[in-house]
Amino acid sequence: MSTPAVELVVRSGRTYHLHEYSHDPAAPFGLEAAQALGVEAERVFKTLVVSLLGRFAVAVIPVSCELDLKAMARALGAKKVVMAEPSEAERVTGYVIGGISPLGQKRRLATVVDKSASSWPTVFVSGGQRGVELELAPSDLLVLTTASLAPVARAHMHRRAQSDQRI
Repeated sequence: MSTPAVELVVRSGRTYHLHEYSHDPAAPFGLEAAQALGVEAERVFKTLVVSLLGRFAVAVIPVSCELDLKAMARALGAKKVVMAEPSEAERVTGYVIGGISPLGQKRRLATVVDKSASSWPTVFVSGGQRGVELELAPSDLLVLTTASLAPVARAHMHRRAQSDQRI
């Protein structure tokens, strides 16, 4: 398997594990990876591209969460961020939706990894293709992406509503 993400990790000499699984086009990307790999969804991270007035940045958050746009703006020192259009995300990263990796992107974008990554010995991120995940230490992910660590994820709205009903 060779993608820019995998090549970057190999060249770095850092420890990693490459995991491949059969991708189902009808399945939700991140949750599919967690299920296929048999790991907690909180340990599998998705890569989201945001726009800040024509500039782009990357958020790396657990697949079990959604991006807190206000927290992301704070982490970037911006007033506001919005989700990038899928076509913009593909253009600036060089990857297709569902396979966008925080590693080996076409151009280096400011990157923020959710602070929850630091609670795991290793995390999983896209290897740059649907059905390919890279497992590596959070510290290595931060170094290879020159990312900052900040609380930018929050529980999905429907999950929060369900837990509110249980109270």
